[in-house]
Amino acid sequence: MTRRTLREHCFKMLFCTDFYPPEEAGEQIEDYLHSSPEEETDDSGVTEILHAVSLSEEEEAECRQRVDQILLKIPDVDEMIQDVSEGWRLRRMGRVELTILRLAVYELKFDENVPQKVAINEAVELAKKYGGDESPAFVNGILAKLAD
Repeated sequence: MTRRTLREHCFKMLFCTDFYPPEEAGEQIEDYLHSSPEEETDDSGVTEILHAVSLSEEEEAECRQRVDQILLKIPDVDEMIQDVSEGWRLRRMGRVELTILRLAVYELKFDENVPQKVAINEAVELAKKYGGDESPAFVNGILAKLAD
């Protein structure tokens, strides 16, 4: 599994946990990892796979461990985000953007194996893929203030 794939799975698992009480995080991660594939067929009969998780036991363990580490640091990470997000309260941020920021700030501040430029670039790419039109610029702006 590439680091990008790992990061995307971690983003999705963190996103899932954000809708439930913290004590249900493990259950939500389990649901994500073992959910049935979802697909959609358009009017022309073309089927697109929207969600399918097929990870080895090793890859699952790696994703779980990383998400668990991030979940433990969320209070610290949220404080860092709040300190630099002028005029934005965390509860006003979109959940996609906040989840991307949490993942990226964790990588910036607590993961010595991820270079800062990579963490920021990957966060912007996630924002392009999953966020709205303004998401990439918003995510980049917040992370630029937190980079050393």
